[in-house]
Amino acid sequence: MCKNQIVYILKNESMPEYVKIGFTHGDVKERLRQLDRTGVPLPFEVYYAATVEDAEREEKWLHSIFADRRARDSREFFKMNPEYAALALKRVEISETKIDSGLTPEQEKEVDRVKERRSRFHFAKYGIPVGSKLTFTRDSNIIAEVVENDKIKINGKVNNLSSFAMELLGYQRRPQGTLYFEFEDEILDDRRRRMDEEEYKEIEAAGDAWMQQQSDIERGK
Repeated sequence: MCKNQIVYILKNESMPEYVKIGFTHGDVKERLRQLDRTGVPLPFEVYYAATVEDAEREEKWLHSIFADRRARDSREFFKMNPEYAALALKRVEISETKIDSGLTPEQEKEVDRVKERRSRFHFAKYGIPVGSKLTFTRDSNIIAEVVENDKIKINGKVNNLSSFAMELLGYQRRPQGTLYFEFEDEILDDRRRRMDEEEYKEIEAAGDAWMQQQSDIERGK
């Protein structure tokens, strides 16, 4: 069996409703470079990656359990929240595989600016009052309390969603905090999308157009 057995989940901030689930026996960053040559406005990033016993088998398993969310005419792209894919992958992983983004400083700044904008979350706007309890998606034993309209408290410490997510995940860059906390079994990012449906239609349309373009290329149109 090949030495490298890696399953990865990729996302792109310019079409946040889509994720790519794939596997490799080589270098994930090479796959990122290939995708970045497809004309998408922002570079792809690794949302989560893991070493598994059999990468091809586990990729097929992930594709099967999320089959109803598969993007039209695409084998590896799915219209879904990336955290659900990551949580499923964690069930079969040997260990998380942290992969450097490979982005230039300018690209990092541009991507982080988009993430920061999407991380802003006012709890009252989305029907979550002060005193509500949130659960960290990666560990249900970690409970946060909403203490301000944009702040939560964990173990007596107060901070925003993204800062806590970065600390709990052990990441060097600030992630989009709304992807890592749940309220009433709904990830905050999904709650916002559901309640702000009209605002996201234009973003989704751009992602759908890119997916259609890639499908046409694959079919030789």
